[in-house]
Amino acid sequence: MLKRTVRTSHQLSAESIAKDLQTWCGLQMSPTTVCRELHGMGFHGRAAASKPYITKCNGKHRMPWCKACRHWTLEQGRRILWSDQSCFSVWKSDGRV
Repeated sequence: MLKRTVRTSHQLSAESIAKDLQTWCGLQMSPTTVCRELHGMGFHGRAAASKPYITKCNGKHRMPWCKACRHWTLEQGRRILWSDQSCFSVWKSDGRV
């Protein structure tokens, strides 16, 4: 029942899953037990990577550039500095992997 609940609803918290199990099955289960069981089943919570949104204005500017560059050779593409590929911390780690 726990596995089915998590597969159908990805955004539920451990507290809400514990409450749902209590109402559906009559099982008294703490959120810590729910987390432990989910980890045992191979489910792990992950934070989604933040991605920049493409605004309408940015999309209008990107499309002509992409169409103009679609016939570039591999060597022409290598001469572009893509600044959004990597983030480097020189002195301190920001703690993200």
